[in-house]
Amino acid sequence: MFSYPLDHVAVAVTSLEEACPLFQLVAGDPCSPVEELPAQGVRVLFVGSVELVEPLGQDTPVGRFLQRRGQGLHHIAYRVPDLPEALSRLKEEGLELIDETPRLGSRGHQVAFLHPRSTGGFLIELVQAESPTRTGS
Repeated sequence: MFSYPLDHVAVAVTSLEEACPLFQLVAGDPCSPVEELPAQGVRVLFVGSVELVEPLGQDTPVGRFLQRRGQGLHHIAYRVPDLPEALSRLKEEGLELIDETPRLGSRGHQVAFLHPRSTGGFLIELVQAESPTRTGS
């Protein structure tokens, strides 16, 4: 059985600047600098283990999420040691992948998402912070 630790929980917000003080107060941690990810259509920052996600426009995945559901839990992220291996294993187990191959996410990490259709309605992100250790040549 594989066990992946929780990396972070992401909350979709309409404004990072408005949401940051509340999460900073509750967590007791400072907000990280804002990072813009144009390829994903978002601006993000971290407060401890919470990622605040703001859309760059209404016609982005997070923008559409906010229009449908309002502010709230967007996704749960788990840390994996080898992202391509985890994607392969989870696909073999019958989970639907949004990302067949890893892509660049926040903090320079490789990320991939599992489709909510196969996870009971939850958007799950897999995060690989470091390159996997390979043995042999």
